[in-house]
Amino acid sequence: MTDTRNYWTRQRVSRRTALRGAGVGIAGLTGAALIGCSSSNESDSTAAPTATAAATKVPDTLTPESSSIKRGGTWRVANADDPPTLYPYGNLSFETKSIGTYVYQRLFKRETFAGSDGGETLPGPDLAISAETDDGATWTLKIRDQNFQNVAPVNGRKITSEDVLFSVGLLKASETPNSTEVDNWINFEAPDDNTIVFTLDRPSPTFLEQIADTNLLQILPVEADGGFNPAISMIGGGPWIMQEYQPSVGFEFDANPDYYEIGEDGKPLPYTDHLSRPIIPGYANQLTQFLAGNLASLEINSNDVIDLRRINPDLQWLGQASQLMSMFYWSNPQTTAAAWADDRFRKAVSMSLDRDGLTDLGYNAFALRDAGLPTNLDWNNVIPAGWGSRWWLNPQSAAHGESGKFFNYDVAEAKKMLAATGVEDGYSIPYIYTGRYGGAFQPIAEAHINMLEQIGLAPQTDVQSYSSTYITQTFRGEFEGMAFGYETPFPEAGSYFKRLFGEDSSNHSNISDPRMDALSDAQAIELDKEKRRAIMHEAQILNAENMWYAPSQAGAGTSYTAYQKLVQGGIRNTMGYGAGVEEYIWYWLDS
Repeated sequence: MTDTRNYWTRQRVSRRTALRGAGVGIAGLTGAALIGCSSSNESDSTAAPTATAAATKVPDTLTPESSSIKRGGTWRVANADDPPTLYPYGNLSFETKSIGTYVYQRLFKRETFAGSDGGETLPGPDLAISAETDDGATWTLKIRDQNFQNVAPVNGRKITSEDVLFSVGLLKASETPNSTEVDNWINFEAPDDNTIVFTLDRPSPTFLEQIADTNLLQILPVEADGGFNPAISMIGGGPWIMQEYQPSVGFEFDANPDYYEIGEDGKPLPYTDHLSRPIIPGYANQLTQFLAGNLASLEINSNDVIDLRRINPDLQWLGQASQLMSMFYWSNPQTTAAAWADDRFRKAVSMSLDRDGLTDLGYNAFALRDAGLPTNLDWNNVIPAGWGSRWWLNPQSAAHGESGKFFNYDVAEAKKMLAATGVEDGYSIPYIYTGRYGGAFQPIAEAHINMLEQIGLAPQTDVQSYSSTYITQTFRGEFEGMAFGYETPFPEAGSYFKRLFGEDSSNHSNISDPRMDALSDAQAIELDKEKRRAIMHEAQILNAENMWYAPSQAGAGTSYTAYQKLVQGGIRNTMGYGAGVEEYIWYWLDS
């Protein structure tokens, strides 16, 4: 490994019980067990995952669960910006999806536990209390006897299958940005008020992952059709009741006293009475508020971790590699006459990236490693490195074959490839990203500029507004040039192929590749774990041979979150955007 610390800075600035408890039928359990497998040599589908939180957490400060629970108080965590809308079917924004899960339930959610890593979590019951199938294609779900929040005009009425069907209809509507993600749901019906039957176009090993995905089905009451405006208000069956939202100020939520989940003290969760999400733009402002004790937790810039641990030894920490992938993507590379239509251009861009240097820049990886703290130096593929050996193909491994060389940092070879395409030194190309993301994203996005210049390109930087331009246009493939951005941490790894190469607005490069489509379809129905892994590896190789998406290192390193000393209940981490229901409801404040 080349130690490139500070170089680019100088240049520019198992829960298997969750599945058993869900009532999955015998045939469905084969698929469900597949979801939970995480080791390539695992023979027992009920064994604990090998990619455990112990590999990435900071165990000496992980708070234990306690029997002396104290209720009350306010859980306060910062939002960096406003969501474009509160309507969960209105766009693909993570801000919208995450806030929605505070209030709206899903049929299934992710099951977390003290010390859990997001990659360990499996689907477990939420509004649905069971999911049964005999053939993997027809799934019968029973919903729990539960009421909506006692807010007009819904007024605490019983949740029925009609509300679920209504919400499925919203998701599958042609104007919903990710409606094609559930094209396999060919029929859905309600035999009675407490039963939903989904018919899929073929057996699926990942249906439970689909209905647990925060990006997809959130359950709204039928009153959302004219009774209230879901773009500015939210009423659901979840643990938090929205009291107020002021743009540029923040959100205020009260605990739902009728929420179904019971805490360790035998009373309904959440433990806190209130949840506040003040909008605090900028990491420096957020850090000031955290150090003043005004925020319960905060993701800490990796450069601050060592000093902060020394200055405030009472803080609690969780350090984990996420399932977050960042990548370059291109405007219509299959139809444009521009230089990036040539795969050699796209490969040259990938080979301009000093991935170890980027990881160190974004995550202070070498210093943290030298200090004995967990740090991840693996490279993202089109499936993120945070997935580990379960589905991710290591770009540096022999298994990647010849295509692995296109991930190597090789300026001389990149220049040769550009010259072979006829691109002259100083070639100008728009380079787009957003200023919305914090942490490692901004320094890595900026470091790319120098790396691209080193191979003879002249990137014309366009830092776009997240809400008004990036998420509404660029992220949907409506731009010119090349863009750099995050990809949603999908809770089912096969979604990367379906969404990045399918026929919807998640296909940022507008790629149409029949070979990738065939691989995506094949992995989606393959019940044998080893065969499915081989298909997903083949798809990652196929992307590298074309570099339809050139992965970078934002999201690949170990991110650290600090928690105040008073936070109790067992620090946990989920996958996706469900923290409001899968993490925050379990915390109580020892104050």
